[in-house]
Parts: sequence; C-alpha cells; structure tokens
Amino acid sequence: MQVVMTSSLASAQFFSDRPAPVPPAAIPDVPSGPAISLAPPSGPSTAPLLPAPLLQPPVANVNPPASSPVQVSPAAPVQGTLALSARYGKDLPPVNGGLIWRVYSDRPDETGAFKMIREDRGATPNIVLPPGNYVVHVALGLVSAVRPVTIKSDTDRESFVLPAGGLRIEGRVGTSKIPSNQISFSIYKGSQFDGGERAALLPNVAAGDVVLLQEGTYYLISNYGDANSVVRSDIRVQASKLTDVTITHRAAVITMKLVSDKGGEALANTAWSVITPAGDVIKESIGAFPKVTLAEGEYRAIAKNEGKVFEKPFNVVNGVDGEIEVIAR
Repeated sequence: MQVVMTSSLASAQFFSDRPAPVPPAAIPDVPSGPAISLAPPSGPSTAPLLPAPLLQPPVANVNPPASSPVQVSPAAPVQGTLALSARYGKDLPPVNGGLIWRVYSDRPDETGAFKMIREDRGATPNIVLPPGNYVVHVALGLVSAVRPVTIKSDTDRESFVLPAGGLRIEGRVGTSKIPSNQISFSIYKGSQFDGGERAALLPNVAAGDVVLLQEGTYYLISNYGDANSVVRSDIRVQASKLTDVTITHRAAVITMKLVSDKGGEALANTAWSVITPAGDVIKESIGAFPKVTLAEGEYRAIAKNEGKVFEKPFNVVNGVDGEIEVIAR
C-alpha cells in the first residue's frame, strides 16, 4: 500500500419612544343665558328707548382636563449576532458548502438534554440571538467541531477549524489499475488490530472518490471482485491534507468453461464451484462462461452438467488473467 500526501484540502431596532396622542378632554356644555330683545315694548310710551341691560350668562365651573398617562412602546429586546464560518485549516479559505450548524443552550433542561435553539445550513450564517451563553456544533459529513460561545449585544465572529482530511483510494493488480466497477472499499475507525466488532463508517466507497474524514487512524477493507481477493490496510488521515492510497491486490480474473472436447464450444446450464485444496468453497455460479476474480493460489474447478460432475485443478498467478477449460469426460 502506498500513501502519498498532497496539497492542502482547500476546495472545500430601535423604536421611537413617542407618546401616544392624548385624547381631547371632555369639555362640559356652558348653559346659554336669557335671550336679548332690542324690540320696543308694545303700546305707546314717552320714555326714551333704552336698551335692555346686557346680562352675562352664568359661567359654569370648568375643571382643567386631567392629563392622560403617556403610552410608551416597550423597547425591543436587545439582540446579538453570531457570525459563523469554518475552515479545513487556519490559513485556508472558508468551507463553501455542506455545513450543518446547530446552536444549543449551554445548560441541560430538566430531562438532562441540551435544547437546540437554532439550526442553519448556510456556509457562513449570521444567527441573531439574545445575549447569553451557548454551545455551537458544526458538522460536515463525518467531521464535526464544537465550541462554547458568549453572545453580547454586538456581533461575535467565530471561525471553526475542522480537523478533517481527504482520503482517495485506488486499487492495482500487478502494474494495472483495477477498474472502479470491479473494486470497492469499506472504511472502519481505528486499526484492524484493535479488538471488538465495529460497523463500517463507510461501507461501499468507490475508487477515485474523495472521502472527508476526521483526523485519525482508519483501516480499509478492499474487495476486488466478489470472491476471495480481499486486502486489509491501516491508514492515517491528517487534517487539511489529501491522502492518496493505492491498494495492491495479488489476484487474477479467471474464466471457466465446460467443453466436450479441447477447444470446443462451452456447454450451457453448467453449475460451477471453485474450492480450495482444503475443500472450502470460494465461489459458486451457473453459466457457460462464468468469470471469477481469485487471489493467487491453488484451486479446483468443479462443473456439474446433466447430472454428471467434472473437475480440474488450476493455479492463479498474480496479474495473469486466464481461462480454465474443463473437459466433460
């Protein structure tokens, strides 16, 4: 297995306190005085005509209007802004997608769980929060980081460094690259020599794909074909680095056929078994020209056709694809 470290992984209110209008005070009616008449009295009179005395109507006692309480709008609650970004390395540009941000309360509730307050999937979100203490978690695939933060009444900028590295795998047999549709990889956390059963973090990774992993040790299981060509390898992923791994298989692709005579036509509807010298069954199939990828070593091909059984021993040489012809005699 060859591991090559390459370049860095970068490609990846204020409201006015204006009082409410004061309603006009209720002003009581002022009663009218008696009517004033300037017409002369009826009948003759030698008295000079004098105007009637002008009477002032009584004025009601009017109290000044009571002042209404000023209605003040409640002030808007003070808010702070949490500006977030993430990088693969301190000197690398921000990650531009695929992030999931979650903001939690810094204290558990009565059930012991930390309540999630906000979630955002933006690359560089600005999250508005009341002042206080929080816990921020960011995830990108299998990689994550967490940090406590304190929000005040202004903008708090937090840049997270994701301890992530890239892993790209390919397979070879001899000097030839194995086609991506013939090989697959499973990735496990830790070393293959660690005890205990573990589920695969990624059970089916295609050759040539770049996988983002938390910095650390992993082991790979590489399957070339679907028989017994299996290779296990430990690898180390470094933060902000792309690790290229080449898995080398010692195997070959074998084609089998059952013929009546040497060089003859293959007989259809033949059931095949490939076994080891110890009798372990490696592969079973049905067909005229089945192909099987086998690790180098010794095998026996057993063919069953029309109730008869035929067999032939053969060897698999690393990197040498071949054809095994079993004669029906």
